[in-house]
Amino acid sequence: MHMADALLSPAVGTTLWTGSAAVAAWASRKLKRQIDEGLIPLMGVLGAFIFAAQMINFTIPGTGSSGHLGGGMILAILLGPPAAFLVMASVLTVQALFFADGGLLALGCNLWNLGFYPCCLVYPLLYKPIVGRSRSPVRIFAASVLGSLVALQLGAFSVVLETLASGISELPFAAFLWLMQPIHLAIGVVEGVVTGGIVLYILGTRPEIVEGVTASRPVAPGRPLRKALIALGVMTLVTGGVLSWFASTLPDGLEWSIERITGSAELVQAEGGITRTLRELQEKTAFLPDYSFKAGGDGKAEAAPAWPAIETGTSAAGLIGSGIVLGIVGLIGFGIRTLRRRSHT
Repeated sequence: MHMADALLSPAVGTTLWTGSAAVAAWASRKLKRQIDEGLIPLMGVLGAFIFAAQMINFTIPGTGSSGHLGGGMILAILLGPPAAFLVMASVLTVQALFFADGGLLALGCNLWNLGFYPCCLVYPLLYKPIVGRSRSPVRIFAASVLGSLVALQLGAFSVVLETLASGISELPFAAFLWLMQPIHLAIGVVEGVVTGGIVLYILGTRPEIVEGVTASRPVAPGRPLRKALIALGVMTLVTGGVLSWFASTLPDGLEWSIERITGSAELVQAEGGITRTLRELQEKTAFLPDYSFKAGGDGKAEAAPAWPAIETGTSAAGLIGSGIVLGIVGLIGFGIRTLRRRSHT
């Protein structure tokens, strides 16, 4: 559900950039007051895992479409809203800058749709009230599934509204809406099950993380995160390095919806202004566009995508991207920790 710049006007794109930046500033201040230093490694590894997981598109049977894990609910449940939002911001920024997944003008919209809703809205207003103080696996799993469904529906609806407000595409509101919502409901079911499974695994190894770790209730001493970190690290390597070969080649829910209306998943890009400037910048920074090595300009027709796509470029993208996210999230965490220590001296 990563939006492209072709759907957005500069006014809408910059407005959502401003909104997402404001949420990021709030998250940074909040995390500075409550960060538990023991969770900084978990932030990094979870960010790397979410990056790798988002590369895996899964087929939605009977539709000709595919979807991928968003990961916002996983991050919110295990890290809390402030840290989750900053981790998601790191993932989406790396995807846009280095892999041309989502436009730079659309980055604020993508962060709002994939980060703000699950981390800052659905988690505190839906997941937490359902779970309460319970350690019931059934309740936690149900809240994880429902939260993922609602967050994805909100994100899909926002894509339609942001496109409508931009007014630069020929996508009818009603038709676009009635394609986007059902297909993302199906995608949300899969994401909800995956989210619930991961959360239950962490619940079994480190229950206090799922219950909410803050400065006032830190990670239990003498119980290192090593087991959980190793498991997530192995999952990241396998997902980004191997499972990425088996990602569905079908268009994702957004591309599928656009194609059903216009006959093509590609929209005309603006030729001037900030949209063109950002597109040219992205072409320079994206060293592995579409998670593969850049194609040579030999003039040959592009071959139909193979499945599974067993190629070094895909594995390199998964592993390098995960490593970059791990590094950026680690820097953010340690930077906030340093500022917190200085404020207490």
